[in-house]
This record gives sequence, structure tokens and C-alpha cells, in this order.
Amino acid sequence: MVIGLAATRSGIPVRCWVWPGNTADASVVDEVQRDLAAWKLNRVVWVLDRGFAGQEQRRVLQRGGGHVIQGEKLRSAEKVVQEAMARPGRFRRVRDNLEVKEVVVEEGSEKRRFVVVRNPQQATKDRKLREAVVERLEAEIERLNAQLAKGRRPRGHTKAVCALKADGAMGRFVRELANGQLRLNRAAIKEDERYDGKFLLSTTDPSLTAEDVALGYKQLQDVERNFKTIKHTLELRPLYHRLPQRIEAHVLLCWLALMLIRIVERETGRTWERLREDLDRIHRVDLRSKDGLVQTVTELDARQRKALSSLEIRPPKRLQSASLDR
Repeated sequence: MVIGLAATRSGIPVRCWVWPGNTADASVVDEVQRDLAAWKLNRVVWVLDRGFAGQEQRRVLQRGGGHVIQGEKLRSAEKVVQEAMARPGRFRRVRDNLEVKEVVVEEGSEKRRFVVVRNPQQATKDRKLREAVVERLEAEIERLNAQLAKGRRPRGHTKAVCALKADGAMGRFVRELANGQLRLNRAAIKEDERYDGKFLLSTTDPSLTAEDVALGYKQLQDVERNFKTIKHTLELRPLYHRLPQRIEAHVLLCWLALMLIRIVERETGRTWERLREDLDRIHRVDLRSKDGLVQTVTELDARQRKALSSLEIRPPKRLQSASLDR
């Protein structure tokens, strides 16, 4: 099955859909748009990943005044994307590890608004990863070239050369000369540096600031976290149902539990895992003696009291009941 969630800006899931397992994500856009339009929301901004790249889907989402924030492929062959990435300009820091640069590109009579986002911390990681790849590649090129010099490798491709050029990490940084010698592709390495720590967004909403666009797209991480919670923490699977309505009811109950978890996290400022660990230590204890039975609750510590206070839940009384044997 395919599960869809609609979440608020703060990450709280407010709507749930269930479709058959062979449903393509892009095919449900129209249905989701109609369902949310029935709520008469005065402002809807659709945040899309790179899988929803179709112009038709974007037009459907913009129906009724909606706007779109969409992730774009950095290395896309699309001319307008290449122009947006090549446009000079200074990045502006808006948050820790978040810098933005706004670019407007004219595409015929239409203007497309892009936001180039850079994460300096991720840029450092990308650079170190590329340096490690280039170091391994240099050693492999030296080894294969030495074989050619000694006549151990025939002219033309060998399995080792083909495997190297097809390698997902190293292949783009290697080139082969007419005599069979291998060299580092310095131009490709230089080109790859342009993308360190960056991702490209486009939006149809002229009122959103570049910071809003970047932070809005990062909300996709909250949606992914919702799916992770519903599948693992709430153990959505396995399902032992056959009838469609029972499957939908099962998912609906998990969604309601997920909504409560997110509300609790928002009110307490703590993760559900940590909060549950603290609250699970609250127990009712039965103390029985020859004189009767006393039921009491373990004394609450500071974190437990703070959590219950944040949720406006009255702490349980220490003494629950007492009965004497007569």
C-alpha cells in the first residue's frame, strides 16, 4: 500500500490517505489537491521533491491559487537550471549552516524564481569525500597505467578499465587517452566543486522570502520523520487484514497515534522516545500486609512533573486507595 500524509508547518500530520501498493506518487496529486481544497484553506504551499517534476502536476497544484516549492536536479541538462547555477552572486546566511542566494531566470515570457541553498558544513564533507575518492582514483590509475607500460594490458578496454569508468564515485573523474593511458579529469573535478553542499529550489510564490523557501523545503525531512515513526515506532507493519476498509482503519489508528506523538513533542520540547522512557517509570504499587491493602504511586521526579505540566495533565495522587481487612 501507499500512504500519504499532509502535515502543518510545525510537522503535525493532519490528514492521511491510503492507496493500493501499485499507485504512482504523481498520479494522486489531483486527488490530494481536491481533498485539501475542501477544507477551504486560504493559503496552501506545496513542497515537492525532485520526483514531481511534471509541468502538468505543477499546474494541478497551482489550481485555486496554490503555490509550489520544488527541489530541482543540480546537474540537470535543462538550460534554465544551468543558468540559475551559473549566475554569480553572494550567499546570505540566514541560519546556522544555511546560506541562500536568490536567482530569477527569464524563460521566454515566463520568469522562474530559484533559490540556491548552501550548507557550509555539508560542503566541507563533500570536499573531503571527493578528495578521498580522487586519492583512491590516482592510485588505481597509476596501477593500470603501469600495466600498460609493461605490456601486460592490451590496447583498448579491459574489464578493469571498464569497471573503473563505470564506477559511480570515481568514473566521472577519469578520462582515457587515445593510447590507452588513463588520466584524472581535472575539469570534471573542478565542475564538481561547484555543487559542494548545495541544493537548488524553485518556487512560484513571489511573497516567500528566500529563507522561507529553504526552510519550507527542509520540512520534507519532517514528513520523512513522520513516515519513519509510523512504520517503526508505531509498528504499522505487519498487517494481518484482508479487507480494504480494515487496512484503512489500521492505518488511520496509527495516524491518530502519530498526531498525538507530534503534539506531545511540540508541547514538551522533547522527543517521544525520551519522554516515554521517563513516563514509563511511573508505576502504581500495591502494598499488602496483614492489616489490608494500600495502593500508591511512585514519587515523580522533576522531569516527569515538567512533562505532565507541559501537557496540562494533573499528576497522579501518591495515595490511590487504602482498605483495611476486618
